[in-house]
Amino acid sequence: MMGTKDGRPAGQGTLRGFTRTFLAALALGAILGAAPVLAQTASPAQDVPAAAPPPAAGAAGSTPRVAPPEAAPAAPAMEASHPLPRATDALLPSALPRDLSPWGMFLSAVPLVKAVMVGLAFASLATWTVWLAKTIELLNARRVARQDLEVLAIAKNLRAAEKEFSQTGSPVARFVAAAAGEADRSDNLAPEGVKDRAAILLSRIEAQAGRAIARGTGVLATIGATAPFVGLFGTVWGIMDSFIGISKTNTTNLAVVAPGIAEALLATAMGLFAAIPAVVMYNAFARAITGYRATLGDAAAEVLRHLSRDLDRDACPRQNEEAPIVSLRRPAE
Repeated sequence: MMGTKDGRPAGQGTLRGFTRTFLAALALGAILGAAPVLAQTASPAQDVPAAAPPPAAGAAGSTPRVAPPEAAPAAPAMEASHPLPRATDALLPSALPRDLSPWGMFLSAVPLVKAVMVGLAFASLATWTVWLAKTIELLNARRVARQDLEVLAIAKNLRAAEKEFSQTGSPVARFVAAAAGEADRSDNLAPEGVKDRAAILLSRIEAQAGRAIARGTGVLATIGATAPFVGLFGTVWGIMDSFIGISKTNTTNLAVVAPGIAEALLATAMGLFAAIPAVVMYNAFARAITGYRATLGDAAAEVLRHLSRDLDRDACPRQNEEAPIVSLRRPAE
């Protein structure tokens, strides 16, 4: 048997060298296998770890870590493209009126604005009713006054005219009856006094006829002067209510603000609808009534002419010739 330099057998030294080499290789393999586990323990806050290094060939039983599916980053992108609506904006459209026609806006208006609109509607109805009634009345009165003036102009004296108007109750017939009655009551009195008293009486009858024909036109003047302001009151109240609703809903969306303002402005539109025709009709009736009163003035003057002529005939009985009849000019149409 051969020996070594230190005197030990050669086989025993070889066995010890092999043992040391095996232990060193085993320790190196354990260190390489534990490296991924130590890396995961050192960084636990990372959600998506990097790719794990391949396990060592000598590390038995090591399993690579599987990365979770990357589904989380898709949620923010979806939220950004489809933002969720606020609860206020989602509830407001259901409260808006579906019908923005005049009738729909009237039904959606607040109670006070509704009351203003109803009042203006009745005012407009009264305007057109007065227009229809006064138009018929004025046309008939002017026609009768012109016919009576023509009959009065061709009459020979006041007594003949009184017979012509005995069956009528027109203002001209009242003129003739009043003048004849004053002449009968003033028998044997001065002719000038009779003429003055008859003129006063005829002027009062004319004024009474003018007031009668103008009855109802004051309604048109009142509606024409006040309807725009009544409509403006409804508009102001409706806009104020709209602004209160805006402050409660905490939104300035035009789709939310516009219906309330439109309902308020409808009151002003109805006020103008009632006022403008009333003003036009009142001016037209004022001109027509002025023409009618001028016709009555011509008839009163013609009656005074007949009365004066008859009184002069009575004062001069020897003059049997009848005075020529001269008619007054035709009244302005």
